[in-house]
Amino acid sequence: MGRIVTGAAIACTAALCGAVAPAHAADDDKVPYWASIDTDLANLRVGPGESYRIDWVYRRPHLPVKVIRREGPWRLIEDPDGDKGWMRDLLLSRQRAALVKAKGLVEMHAEPNSSSPMLWRVQPGVIGLLGDCKQGWCPFDVEGHKGFVDQETLWGAGAP
Repeated sequence: MGRIVTGAAIACTAALCGAVAPAHAADDDKVPYWASIDTDLANLRVGPGESYRIDWVYRRPHLPVKVIRREGPWRLIEDPDGDKGWMRDLLLSRQRAALVKAKGLVEMHAEPNSSSPMLWRVQPGVIGLLGDCKQGWCPFDVEGHKGFVDQETLWGAGAP
C-alpha cells in the first residue's frame, strides 16, 4: 500500500530533479507555452506594468501557468483556476510543473503504466515537477517522491 503525499508546494535542487526536463529561458518559445512561478511571492497584475493594480498574490512556488501573450518583459498568464493577468517574466521559469486536478487521490506508479506498483497516492492540488510525458504518462516529482502519473490527472501537462 502506498503513502499519501500531501505537500501543497515543493522545492527542488538539481540533485533531486533527475527526472525533470531542464529549464531554459522564458523567451525561447512562441506563445502559448507552459511555465511555472519561480519565486515564493509573485504578483499578478491587471495590466502589463508596475502601475497596474495587483489582482492576485501567489505564494506557491512551481505553480504551473500557461503563458498566452507577451508584451515586453510582461507575460499574460492563465493559472489552473482559469484566472488571467500579467506577471513579470523574471517571476517565471520554464521549469515544467503540474498540479493534480483530479477530484480524488491520484496514484503515482513506479513505471509509466497502471499495472506497475503504486508508490504513493497524491491529493488534488499537489504541485510536482514534471518530466517529459509519453504515451499518457508523466514523470512527476513531489518533494523527492518520484514516480509516474496519468497525464489526464494533471494541469500543466500536454499541449498548452
